[in-house]
Amino acid sequence: MSQAKEAVKQPEFTGLRAILWPIHNYEIKKFLPMGLMMFCILFNYTVLRDTKDALVVNAPGSGAEALAFIKLAGTTPAAVLFMIAYAKMSNVFSRQGLFYAALLPFLVFFGAFALFIYPNREALHMTEEAIAAAKVSYPQLAWFVPVIGNWSYSLFYILSELWGSAVISLLFWQFANEITRVTEAKRFYGMFGLIGNFGLILSGYTVYFFSQNRDNLPEGVDAWGWTLNYLMAFVVIAGLIVVAIYSWMNKSVLTDPRYYDGSDVAKGSKKKDKPKLSLGESFMYLVKSPYLGMIAMIVLAYGVSINIVEGVWKGQIKIAFHGDNNAYNAFMGQFSATTGAITVVLMVAGNNILRRFSWLSAAMITPIMILITSLIFFGVIMYSESVGNPEYAVAGTTMVMVAVMTGFVQNVLSKATKYSLFDPTKEMAYIPLDQELKVKGKAAVDVIGGRAGKSGGALVQASLLSVFAGQTLASLSHILAVVTIVVVALWLVSVLSLSKRFKALTEQREAEAQAAAK
Repeated sequence: MSQAKEAVKQPEFTGLRAILWPIHNYEIKKFLPMGLMMFCILFNYTVLRDTKDALVVNAPGSGAEALAFIKLAGTTPAAVLFMIAYAKMSNVFSRQGLFYAALLPFLVFFGAFALFIYPNREALHMTEEAIAAAKVSYPQLAWFVPVIGNWSYSLFYILSELWGSAVISLLFWQFANEITRVTEAKRFYGMFGLIGNFGLILSGYTVYFFSQNRDNLPEGVDAWGWTLNYLMAFVVIAGLIVVAIYSWMNKSVLTDPRYYDGSDVAKGSKKKDKPKLSLGESFMYLVKSPYLGMIAMIVLAYGVSINIVEGVWKGQIKIAFHGDNNAYNAFMGQFSATTGAITVVLMVAGNNILRRFSWLSAAMITPIMILITSLIFFGVIMYSESVGNPEYAVAGTTMVMVAVMTGFVQNVLSKATKYSLFDPTKEMAYIPLDQELKVKGKAAVDVIGGRAGKSGGALVQASLLSVFAGQTLASLSHILAVVTIVVVALWLVSVLSLSKRFKALTEQREAEAQAAAK
């Protein structure tokens, strides 16, 4: 223990090491496995994110507009059910058992989808003719019909969305917050993202390679089914690597007091110094916590704003690639690889911003970036709509490709700042909280808050599409731009409020620790 304290008291890192590797040598055994876990989790997140969009947007009778309805009617209810199950399991399983019980069902489904569900899709889904007839019969719900008609694609989409909330936001970051000290978090958290985002680069190239390789397949082979088989195999393998690392850390790292003080947690036993709350009591606990309310607000605001922009952008991508699943997925693979590369660069900058500037400065960058880039994108879409022809020639290309590439840049910059600054600052805000709020409070904020944020954007889109029947999201851009401005303004106000509370609570915890040490 004394060795760890002496290492922490060393002077600030200098030179390139301060920028690229602010990790003490003795900390590598703890840091690198966590970084590899993040790598594998983000690899899966990107493969699933790209694949789910290609499945749903290009499904028979579907389009980008259907995403709003599937998020509203499917993703949020599923997130609520997951949170209820997770809260119940947290009172029954050990910490390790809870991790496995929450993660493994995802891997089982994604493997089964490629091997059994997709090959039998024609027997499981409505026909394209039946979907078209139902859309005519129910025009106000025209975009909801393909969500039901292609139900297995919708289920794939829902579970892929939950992977981000349940595995990244909840399982990984809860584990990290449990075993990481505040002094370590300032150096570790940005670096976790730096290593993890190499997973985005690799997954982007993986998606691109298998989606582009369809021309070399034997005649009669379903190119998209072939792509799914390989991509889901990689998802299952990466998930099993996460399970193996988690198990090894509990056996070989958390038993060492240099890395974690709670030796009882290493054995998977539960904390006994704080009572377990029921689900109803947990919600009341959250309602009475303004601190958690501010965290929930910024999570909601991010979800709403990014979802509004993405819905319009993905509609433009479908038009540009004429509904070709593999072409769509190959483009999204390039997008993911570019996002990962830009994020790695911003991670280096972001890690130093976290260490050298205030929490407030780091937390303000993401909403400002999203506001500026979103308004530029909506401006391009509104001009494209005024022209009236997506194939209208401009600067050696078409108007729809200009919109696609503007959205490409907007999404890359937004997600890069999200991964490099939004996620680390949000997770740092949980550290001073007590154990009960870290576990159940974080589950409610991240799983429900994250999904409700996206569903909030979906609600806006679905409501507009229902009121203005026959319209597309692109034609409603002038309204969506105003909504984005309002949401980001609320986000900035919440960041300012949370900053004051975070600073006060951190100082309180440090004072308590000093008093206990005397």
